Amino acid sequence: MAVQEARQGGADAATHGGGCTCGDCPHGAREGHRRAVAAFLLKRDEFAAGQGLPAAVAHSASASRQWVSEELTQAAEAVAERGRAEGAAWLARLWRRTAVVVWAGVVLLLLGQALTAIGAGWTAARTAGLTAALVVAGALTAASWFHRTRGGVLAPVIGEDNRLSTSRAVAAAWVLFLVYAVLVLVGRLAVASGHRERDALIAGLELARGAGVVTVLAVVCGIAVLVRRVVGLRVLGQRLQKVRADRPRAADLLTDDAGRGTFADIQYVVISAVALVFAAVRLARRPDQLPDLPWGLAVVVLVSAATYLAGKYAEGGRPVILSVVRAREAGDLDAPIRTGDDIEIRGAGFVPAGAQGADRLSRMVVRVGAVNVHVPLVPVTGGFDNPTDTLLTVPVPAEVEPGRVEVQVVTAAGVETNRYAIDVTE
Repeated sequence: MAVQEARQGGADAATHGGGCTCGDCPHGAREGHRRAVAAFLLKRDEFAAGQGLPAAVAHSASASRQWVSEELTQAAEAVAERGRAEGAAWLARLWRRTAVVVWAGVVLLLLGQALTAIGAGWTAARTAGLTAALVVAGALTAASWFHRTRGGVLAPVIGEDNRLSTSRAVAAAWVLFLVYAVLVLVGRLAVASGHRERDALIAGLELARGAGVVTVLAVVCGIAVLVRRVVGLRVLGQRLQKVRADRPRAADLLTDDAGRGTFADIQYVVISAVALVFAAVRLARRPDQLPDLPWGLAVVVLVSAATYLAGKYAEGGRPVILSVVRAREAGDLDAPIRTGDDIEIRGAGFVPAGAQGADRLSRMVVRVGAVNVHVPLVPVTGGFDNPTDTLLTVPVPAEVEPGRVEVQVVTAAGVETNRYAIDVTE
């Protein structure tokens, strides 16, 4: 289907080029990105099948490989540009959607209160809860408008790598819940008529009543700040590779940068969500005090937060070269490494999480002595045979002087590996 769209959509794409971002245009940023991806996949699969090579380079394996790599790199850059445009347009539209979701929550709260009030009657606690919801929704809507180019209310939980941050999202959820709970008590206190009722509401704000939930709030907020610091220091120290995403996705809360589910993130989100639901039920049952989160459940949340933090400390690692050998095809004689030969660099961590796209792979560089060699893209059906996370194949350029030289890989995230010495003969 992608190949058919790439063949049939050329005329329409020439009109808009995928750069249009108007809301009703069928050829907007999203459509342009989709068609650019389809065209790239078509070109990659054609090259993988040996089609589309010009006669001038078809006679030489190295020349054809270099030509194919350059063509795919240019096509990948076009896909990356369309992806960035689509991500910016998506963020610009997101603030309206987040505002709609917030006010839909207020409507659902009103319906729930109306249904539960049948027979029991409307109470001051219900009025205070609805008023608090309106205040929170209004504040979130205003924040959405001010951050409308950065994703609306999601702007504070989007990390520097343009992904949703799990630690910030969990902390933000607890902060919003506690703000809502306090506003409910404020609303009840404002309409309270008797001294005893007012004293009971003020007593509901005492630390002894909400020690568990306050402790959880302090820990999750501290985790959010600490994780940002830990990740930043590990990136600067080249112990963690980070690649920027085109746009945030909801799956970022449960997955790593490559889109694979991670245990530390999943358990942190699930346990925090369960604890929040429990606290919300306690608030609904006892709207005259802060939700008294039991210490047993609070400790479970704290253990979950500690597990998440430990996972962040253990995440990643610096790429490493383990060995460098001369690439040998079937029938070749064994020989030392000479200029013009292909070498295989074996190791780990060459392709960081989130850098599996061709535009990221094309940025990889191998330093052979003083010469920088861009890693060629070798397409196969459905992907690339070179580069991979554990193996790179590059030619030794003629500019390399014979003798002992050092080989070093620079990944798409800008992280350098260790240096590995090889002997190049004449």
